[in-house]
Amino acid sequence: MIDPGRTLAPIACCLLAACGAGASSPSPAPSSSPTAATATDTASYSGIGTGETVHFTGTEPFWGGEVSGKALTYTTPENQSGESVAVERFAGRNGISFSGQLDAMPFMLAVTPGKCSDGMSDRSYPFTATLQVRGTLREGCAWTDEQAFTGAARP
Repeated sequence: MIDPGRTLAPIACCLLAACGAGASSPSPAPSSSPTAATATDTASYSGIGTGETVHFTGTEPFWGGEVSGKALTYTTPENQSGESVAVERFAGRNGISFSGQLDAMPFMLAVTPGKCSDGMSDRSYPFTATLQVRGTLREGCAWTDEQAFTGAARP
């Protein structure tokens, strides 16, 4: 039987990574007025628009897919047509995440800005991807149609 506490802990870690990881902008200067909080203090990440399709990929083992709106397709070499996952989008302070269920287990993809390499090609990706699927945590890269990777395209 799966212990929900052990299953949800990695999700919480991923959400925290999506919400506050990285250093994309410096902290605002302190204010003398306690009510003068800036919009950047609580602004959600806006670097990936809600209408953008997010593509993601990883190695060892190979995995990938794409998410558009509330529909995510997760692929592996064993299932190249992919599995569909209904997801909800969350915009944190330094990234976005998509969460749902696959095989009655939590499925969570966090996408954060940062140069990323798949380690197997000359591509450079604009985002990192952290995936929790079937109780395992995987790291990879991501891009969107509007913010593409650089380097050679797949044959």
